Amino acid sequence: MQTLRLTVDPHDLASAAARGSLKRAAEILRSGGTVALPTETVYGLGANALDAAAIAKIFAAKQRPAWDPLIVHISDMQMLTRVVADIPESAAKLIDAFWPGPLTLLMPKGDAIPDVVTAGRPRVGVRMPQHPVAHAVIREAGVPIAAPSANRFGRTSPTTAEHVSEDLDGRIDAILDSGKTTHGLESTVIDVCENPCVVYRPGVISLEQIRAAGVDAVVFREAPEKSAAEPASLPSPGVGLRHYAPKAKLILIGDGEEQINAFGHALKQAKQNGTKLGLMLPDEFESAADGSGAIIYRWGKWSDAEELAQRLFAGLRSLDNAGATVIVCPLPAAAGIGVAIRDRLLKAAKTA
Repeated sequence: MQTLRLTVDPHDLASAAARGSLKRAAEILRSGGTVALPTETVYGLGANALDAAAIAKIFAAKQRPAWDPLIVHISDMQMLTRVVADIPESAAKLIDAFWPGPLTLLMPKGDAIPDVVTAGRPRVGVRMPQHPVAHAVIREAGVPIAAPSANRFGRTSPTTAEHVSEDLDGRIDAILDSGKTTHGLESTVIDVCENPCVVYRPGVISLEQIRAAGVDAVVFREAPEKSAAEPASLPSPGVGLRHYAPKAKLILIGDGEEQINAFGHALKQAKQNGTKLGLMLPDEFESAADGSGAIIYRWGKWSDAEELAQRLFAGLRSLDNAGATVIVCPLPAAAGIGVAIRDRLLKAAKTA
């Protein structure tokens, strides 16, 4: 399969070039094909959410197991009524507060959505993306679009079209290139059918923001001990898996006042072991890396969690591509979007 590369300037959707790319991408989606498209979170691999055969192509391209459900993306509230059977009161509050935006709501599945989208579960994850190109191509296609991250299953999520190409070139029909994504982390996922609501995946929208919108919510806690057998299905995308992982071994340095010293000690140990070392290096940690001889990715300001989030996956991919066999990375504080960064790093560092 030859993967078509389409480009769209997100700041000039009215241009003839943009309109042509959007129209072509929409045609591919309507005809049962697969298109990687930008969202404000990460690039997603899209297919018609109403077409089971098209959805099967997503699973095949990503080598994604059937027990891992997908998120459906919509462009307007009328499209939502084609996807869900009911809109709970808590969902209505969150829609008013955060849509369009990086928040996925698990709601009762409508009959038009094939079971393959939800891994056989009665609830479907839905969101309305804020990215102008994602919004435009869904509207142009005229159908809801199922779209997990556009990468091989379990690998680091893509935040540029080049990242998508690294994993999926020749495996999908098209890539819609609109530059870097805005947030760099996947959406928050919340089940609005429970009372209190359950946040299954932390993301750009924090638990505090959800509660401030008038919705009672708690964080999902995974069982400490799990069976080694494959699950029948997962309750939500991104739960209980080794996800977001680089090829290199990932070593995480924890919290506390001695974090910079611990970071420096980990570098010395890795150097003594003769590994090709890569560093996710915040500006404030630079002195600890002196003399390490490591491959360095300048992650940004440690005090700017938004910047760290936006550059996280790009950094892990960059160090992988540079040949690092071990990556050392400090964990940010568990506050705001830092909760989501920690979630991604902890899942990435899990042993398979």
